[in-house]
Amino acid sequence: MARELGAAIQRDERYIRFMEAHEKNESDSGLNELIGKIQLVHMSYQHEAAKDDADGEKLKAYDKEFNGLYNEVMCNANMREYENAKQEIDKLMKKITGILTLCVRGEDPATCDPDADQSCAGDCSACGGCEE
Repeated sequence: MARELGAAIQRDERYIRFMEAHEKNESDSGLNELIGKIQLVHMSYQHEAAKDDADGEKLKAYDKEFNGLYNEVMCNANMREYENAKQEIDKLMKKITGILTLCVRGEDPATCDPDADQSCAGDCSACGGCEE
């Protein structure tokens, strides 16, 4: 049954859009170059921060460079599309998990609605139902 669900998810338009966006990101050399630069800046920051006599000015410079690169990455059209598609696939998976959770609790698989589940206790770590 889980394999059938997996196959159904892979036929869903949200999954297809997500995978297309992922492939565009992978083939965008400019985007990948920016991501590589971010990783190098992050490693440099971590290296400097780990020193007993860490240079505050270097850390500020790394932080500024990191934020600038991050903004460039997030302004990339392929990255924006990927992020939008990822949000949609995450919502789909949350809905599926919510339905499965309700079914395990004995709810009717045909009618249970995780969006209407009122049993929230405030601890989201074991939940897949609410949007908050």
